[in-house]
Amino acid sequence: MDIPVVDFGAFSLSEEDVADERMHNLSKELQSAFTGVGFVFLENTGITQEEVDRVMTTSKTFFLQPEEEKRPFSRKSFAISPNHGWAHLGMERLNPRRPEDLKESFNVVSFHPDIKWPSVAVKGFQEIQKSFFQRCKELSLRVLRVMALSLGLDPEVFLSAHRFIGTEGNGTTLRSLYYPAVNHERVKEGQLRCGEHSDYGSITLLFCTSGGLQVQRRSGEFIRVPSAPGAVLVNVADLMQRWTSDHFVSVVHRVVLPPAGDSSTRQSLVFFVHPDDEALISCCDGSNKYPPVTGGGYLEERFKATY
Repeated sequence: MDIPVVDFGAFSLSEEDVADERMHNLSKELQSAFTGVGFVFLENTGITQEEVDRVMTTSKTFFLQPEEEKRPFSRKSFAISPNHGWAHLGMERLNPRRPEDLKESFNVVSFHPDIKWPSVAVKGFQEIQKSFFQRCKELSLRVLRVMALSLGLDPEVFLSAHRFIGTEGNGTTLRSLYYPAVNHERVKEGQLRCGEHSDYGSITLLFCTSGGLQVQRRSGEFIRVPSAPGAVLVNVADLMQRWTSDHFVSVVHRVVLPPAGDSSTRQSLVFFVHPDDEALISCCDGSNKYPPVTGGGYLEERFKATY
């Protein structure tokens, strides 16, 4: 199972109008990827590696601070947006059958004025994160438009359920992840950097420049995902699979430990795209394969299992 590579240049962030034929070809390529593999590498999206590096550099500065400096920005510290903020090492267990994940993260969910941001030791953190969030939002909406067209749907079927990204009415999250060096002598049996899981929402954008990610084949075997600097890895998430009555597939993936003796760290940026909290997600083919569910209600149930 190779992950397809698709040139998204025809509908990149720098393009306003796209010829019908080019949009048709693009939609067919995405449909093939999302029905067969569930993942696709997009090239020429308009988001540059320099933009990605800037966010990663700023995020790493935050993660390398002492824990007491990070604690004031902990997840659930902000009543207006409980998922916003820092999750410490071992806080999550994405596969409940394994020990806690060997990673920490910072979730950007809200830009409400009441949210406090790291600013003393991490210069420009809020501005850099916000700028990249908006870029990812724009790209995500373009991908959702192409996905709708690939199914013969009006793009508003998906777009109208994502109107409040970046506000308190939507759970879409830009997540900076940091995987510290692994001490193999202290690793628990079965422990991974990130346990097996599928994503919760509509689609996910992943920016990563190092290895460790594995995707599960339908046979159950896991295969390594190559790093592709400059490209964006996009995958279908669980609500989109429900929404399309299993036409698009959400695939289990994980981040494994580095080999013994490898003391390297790992970073990635993930943009988890979720429907609006009040959006009612029902099968877009008119079937009743899955019962309707709200975007916010579904996300809350998944969080309960993770934390």
